[in-house]
Amino acid sequence: MSRGIASRISGVSCTLRQTLQNGEFDASSSKTRMTNASTRESSRNDGIDLLRGFAILMVVIHHCALKFRLPLAPSWLGQILDRRWTDALSFNGYESVFIFFVVSGFVITRSVIERDGALAALDWKAFYLRRFARIVPLLGILLCVLSILHLMAVPTFVIHGKDQSLPGALLSALSMSLNWYEGRTDWLPGGWDVLWSLSIEEAFYLVFPLLCLTLRGKVGGHVRLLLLLALAVSLPWTHAALEGNEIWQEKAYLPGMAAISIGVLTALMTRHVNPSVRTARALKAGGVLGIFAVFCYGDFLWQAIQHHTLLLLCVAAACVLAGCHASPLPAPQCLHWLTHPGRWSYEIYLSHMFIVLPANGLYHWFLGDDLRWTCLMYIPVLILSVLLGRLLHQHFTRPAAHFILQSGLVLRPQQG
Repeated sequence: MSRGIASRISGVSCTLRQTLQNGEFDASSSKTRMTNASTRESSRNDGIDLLRGFAILMVVIHHCALKFRLPLAPSWLGQILDRRWTDALSFNGYESVFIFFVVSGFVITRSVIERDGALAALDWKAFYLRRFARIVPLLGILLCVLSILHLMAVPTFVIHGKDQSLPGALLSALSMSLNWYEGRTDWLPGGWDVLWSLSIEEAFYLVFPLLCLTLRGKVGGHVRLLLLLALAVSLPWTHAALEGNEIWQEKAYLPGMAAISIGVLTALMTRHVNPSVRTARALKAGGVLGIFAVFCYGDFLWQAIQHHTLLLLCVAAACVLAGCHASPLPAPQCLHWLTHPGRWSYEIYLSHMFIVLPANGLYHWFLGDDLRWTCLMYIPVLILSVLLGRLLHQHFTRPAAHFILQSGLVLRPQQG
């Protein structure tokens, strides 16, 4: 037995030594491991899609449940459920966006590793092309529709804040600075406001390839890893530093980028850590428990650890991702439906306010300030939001991305 333990310790030591010698967690490994990983990643991971699906539905519910729209607490459902549970359903949209940040960092880093073998070998032209193909077509259509609605003076879509204008909002959305624009001028209408997180995410991925390609070799890999670690653990302090300015505290670059970094680091760890099925299950269970604790008992956690609550949430999401990657099982039959909004989460996120805002207007037009029946609006809103996201994904964003990628590949010179 002691000989077996010694053998395992020796194997772990060799792995750690290789990691340090390469200066990064994502150092190139054998072709066999790369081939196996590519095969495994070619199909979608139900566990990750479940996490995305949960997060996007929580965002939609949050945007419905704001007190000036269709709050749950005053409804008859709020009279039945304890206030803790209605608040957990209603007010975790912001936290859900941070889950998206972690998922994004994880999935995109894993994609780079699968395609290029290591961060230092990242094909920056292909990376930017893929990001452009995924993000820009739907963003462009969204901005066109929002601009038309503003010019037509459609209620709830008109930009009317002091120091705000349509050109200013368009420029900020296209320059990855809409969060900065809101911080300087005030909240934008709901259809525009959702773009704050996209500004943070795309600003991160604008710099990410430069970080990967500039910091190479042993020393560069160490520096890159330390920078990611420093950014990740800075989350509580960068979030706390902006206390007193609600918009900036919610939408500043650094806290969101810290969450993305946690996802990146988790993906890099999966290159050298291969947990057992039992450990993977424990990771998933612990991560789900952590998310549940933050969503349902965030008030107690906030009193105990304050801004570290967001860090706990991101680490919990990272545990779920690591567990799902190590043990990619099909979603349970009762939850399989939730994988679909997970696959269309980008489309749902950008378009759901076109469902939420009209639903809010219709409700108050028919029932005025009677909030007893607001809970009846949630299921139709969720269904319509998911259907709109599916429609956009199948008939616009996926074909558009395919066309752009094919055109980009044709334009790129072939390597002999």
